[in-house]
Amino acid sequence: MEWRDEGIIIGVRRHGETSAIVEAMTRAHGRHLGLVRGGRSRKMQPMLQPGNRVDLTWRARLDEHLGTFQAEPIELNAARLFDAATAVFGLQMLAAHLRLLPERDPHPALYETLGLILSHLDDAVSAGELAIRFELLVLDELGFGLDLSECAATGTRDDLVYVSPKSGRAVSRAAGEPWRDAMLPLPAFLDRRSGMRADASAFEQAFRLTGYFFERHVYEPRGIGQPEARASFIAAVRRAFPSNAGAAAE
Repeated sequence: MEWRDEGIIIGVRRHGETSAIVEAMTRAHGRHLGLVRGGRSRKMQPMLQPGNRVDLTWRARLDEHLGTFQAEPIELNAARLFDAATAVFGLQMLAAHLRLLPERDPHPALYETLGLILSHLDDAVSAGELAIRFELLVLDELGFGLDLSECAATGTRDDLVYVSPKSGRAVSRAAGEPWRDAMLPLPAFLDRRSGMRADASAFEQAFRLTGYFFERHVYEPRGIGQPEARASFIAAVRRAFPSNAGAAAE
């Protein structure tokens, strides 16, 4: 068995004295692991770092085997990203989200979005906005996507300010007003038509929104907790807004 694909490294762990097991999100083969012989050498270690984009060749006798990777560098992002807290925690959070998906299950949209986020992880505001969209995409790929395109009650696409915690669908201001205390706020920047950027309050609302549905549909049913890196990433983004005194998003 053999294939060649582009991948972004999301995890590396030691294997024996000289080798490493590399975990990568690939364009066509999903999240995939492989053994890199000599991966702990001085030559290989700078390339085998989370955030780096590499050209991978995977080989194994049988498809179900771990197999081996041969890796060649395409874009070395790790050195740049390690200088920013949003990047360090962001990479860890994104990797944790990808591990919610079955191994070797292709998700090309997530791969493309991951590549886009890597270009902005050291910019707290852009990283925060893109991370929210990544979380929404992960929920969608897991089968728990939110419908934020129109009001669940009236079908209107205007003035959508709430999300129903039961259905995960957007609700307009007028339709949701009687139940506003039971609704989740929908930040305006999530509407691509608005052209708005997120402020401190919008970030808090957005992370609380995605966090609610991750907890309800993913973490609680699987008996796991929110990744520690997610809380650390949210805190790092929050520090970009010194005046924000909001509580941590759930």
